[in-house]
Amino acid sequence: MTRSLTSVDDEFQRAADSYRAELLAHCYRMLGSVHEAEDLVQETYLNAWRGYPAFEGRASIRTWLYRIATNACLTALEGRERRPLPIGLGTQSSDPEVAPVEQAEVPWLEPIPDALLDPASIVTSRESVRLAFIAALQHLPPRQRAVLVLRDVLKWRAAEVAEMLGTTPAAVNSALQRAHAQISQAAPTRDAVAEPTTAQQRDLLDRFVAAFEAKDIHAIIEVFTQDAVMEMPPFPGWYRGPRDIARLVANWCPASAGDLRLVPIAGNGQPGFATYIRASVLSTGQAGLFVPWKLELLELAVTGVRHSTSFFDTRLFKVFGLPDCL
Repeated sequence: MTRSLTSVDDEFQRAADSYRAELLAHCYRMLGSVHEAEDLVQETYLNAWRGYPAFEGRASIRTWLYRIATNACLTALEGRERRPLPIGLGTQSSDPEVAPVEQAEVPWLEPIPDALLDPASIVTSRESVRLAFIAALQHLPPRQRAVLVLRDVLKWRAAEVAEMLGTTPAAVNSALQRAHAQISQAAPTRDAVAEPTTAQQRDLLDRFVAAFEAKDIHAIIEVFTQDAVMEMPPFPGWYRGPRDIARLVANWCPASAGDLRLVPIAGNGQPGFATYIRASVLSTGQAGLFVPWKLELLELAVTGVRHSTSFFDTRLFKVFGLPDCL
C-alpha cells in the first residue's frame, strides 16, 4: 500500500526535525555566515523532503541529511572568497591615532547566537564553535574544511567521510593531515588560558559594561589583559594591548558617557554584548532612543578580557533576537 503525501510529510518531519540545530552548526562551520547557513539548512530540508519517498534507509537519516548539507555547502563555496576576521588578514596591528576605514565589500566572518545551536554541543565541544576556530577553518579549501569538520568535530570514521565525498579513506586521511598542517599555521595551538570562574566572569563583565557605558578610559585599560586584541569587522584594522584599545575608543568612538547601553548576549559559545548607541549621536532619531550599533563577543581570562570582536553589522541584531531600539 502506498503512503499518502500527508503521512510521508509527517514521517519526514518526525525523523528529520531533531537534527536542524546541529545541521545549522555544520553549515555555519563550513560557510562562516549565519545567514548563508540558515539558507543552506532550508535548502537541505527541501531537497531531503523531495527525496524522502525514495529514501531506502541504507544509511541513517542523520548521515543522509549531513550528506545533502555538506554537498550543498561545497557547491555554495565554489569560487567563493574565504570569510576572514581582521586579524587573519596577515597585517600588523593598527595605529589607534589613525581613523579606522571600513571595507564593507569584504565578506567578513559572522557570529552565530548560542540560541540557534544545539545546547549540548556548546557544553561538550565549545571550542568547535568559537570564533577563532571558525575563522581558522576559512583558511582551508572547502573539501579539506569538510573533512576536518566531519572527522575532528563530528568524529566520523574515514570510511564514512569517504563515502559521503565520493573518495577513498586514504584520500580522506591525506586531506585531514594537510588540513591539520594548514590550520595550525592559521591558528596556532591556543595557549593554556585559565578561564574565570562564574563569579569572576560576572564581575569582569560588570566592569566591562561600567567602563564602556561611562567611557571611562582608565577603567577600559584595566578591564583588558596585557596581550588583549580588539578587532571590528568591517574595519580591517586590529589593535593589540589595553592602551592602544583605550586610545582607539578615546579617539574614534563617537559616544560620550551615558550614550551607550550594553545588553548581554551569547554567541559562538562566548559571552558578549549588543551595544546600542543614543540615536542623536548618529543623527538618526530622538535623544531618548538607543539604536543598534554593534555586537561584541569576548574571550575572557582570569586577569581580564583577552580578545574582543565587534561586528558593526546591525542585521545581526535580528538574528540574535534583539529589539530594534531601547
